[in-house]
Amino acid sequence: MALADDQLSRGTQLLLTTQAEVVAGIDRLFDQLLPVPADPRGPLYEAMRHAAIAGGKRLRPLLVRAAGDLFHVDRDLTLRVGAAVEAMHVYSLIHDDLPCMDDDDVRRGKPTVHKAFGEATAVLAGDSLHALAFEWLCDPVTSADPFVRGELCCELARAAGPAGMAGGQMMDLAAETSNFDLPTVTRLQQLKTGALIAFSVEAGAILARIPAEGRRPLRGYARDIGLAFQIADDIMDVEGDEERAGKALHKDDAAGKATFVTLMGLERAREQAGLLVEQATQHLASFGEEAALLRAIARYVVERDR
Repeated sequence: MALADDQLSRGTQLLLTTQAEVVAGIDRLFDQLLPVPADPRGPLYEAMRHAAIAGGKRLRPLLVRAAGDLFHVDRDLTLRVGAAVEAMHVYSLIHDDLPCMDDDDVRRGKPTVHKAFGEATAVLAGDSLHALAFEWLCDPVTSADPFVRGELCCELARAAGPAGMAGGQMMDLAAETSNFDLPTVTRLQQLKTGALIAFSVEAGAILARIPAEGRRPLRGYARDIGLAFQIADDIMDVEGDEERAGKALHKDDAAGKATFVTLMGLERAREQAGLLVEQATQHLASFGEEAALLRAIARYVVERDR
C-alpha cells in the first residue's frame, strides 16, 4: 500500500508540475501568435486573446504533451499542436456561450466574449480561432513531415465537425426538447466532449509517426477518460461551486436535459466515472513509467473541482 501511495503522490506531483508548464507555455504561445494589429481588426484580436489567454485547465494541450512524451516527441512541437487544439476548444466555448446557444455570461471566471465585445465580434473571434487551428497545424514549424501535418489536420477536422464536436452540440440542442436515454446521452458526450479529447491524445502519437493500428490503446484510453470527464462535469453541475468552476452551474437541470446524473443518480455516476478511470489506465498496461502522466490525468479528470 505504501508503494502504491508513493506512486500516486509522484503522479500527482508530475501532473501539477507539467500542467503548470503547459499552462504557461500555451499562454506564451498565444501571446506570440495573436499580436494585436494597429488597424480596425484590433478588437477581433483582443476578443481572441480575452478568450484564449489566462484561463482554463489546458487539459487538451496537456494530453498532447503526455501522449507525445510516450514517444519522446519534441515538446516544442507538442506545445504547438496543443495550442491548435486549444484554439479549437476555445472557439467552441465562444460559440457555445452565445445567446443562440447556451447564453452564458461568465466563462473561466471572466465575462464571455459576446458580453465583453458584442455578439458579432464573438462570432468572428470563434471563426478565426477555428481557422487558425488549422493554419498552425499546416505550418512546417509544427512538423517537417507533410504527411504528419496532413493527418493532424484531417483528424482535427473530423473531431471538430459533424462527426465530432459540432454534431454533439447539435444533439445537445435537441436534448432540451427530447427525452434522451443513456446510450443517446453517451453518444452525445462522446461527440461533443470526447472527440476533441481523443484527438489530443492521438495527436501526440501522430507527431511520432505511430501508425493507426499502434494507436489503438491510446484511443481506448481517450474514449474512457472523455466519458469520465463528462460524468465528472455532470456531477459538478449538481454539487459544484460556481466561483471555483468559473462558469454558471445547474443549467442542464433547469433546461430539462438528461445527463449522466439524472439517468444514473449521483452515486452510480460516481462509480461509473471511477470504473472508466480504471479502464483507461488498463489501456496503458503495455507502457511503463513513461505513461505516468497519462495515468495521473485519468485520475485528475474525476477528482478536479472545476
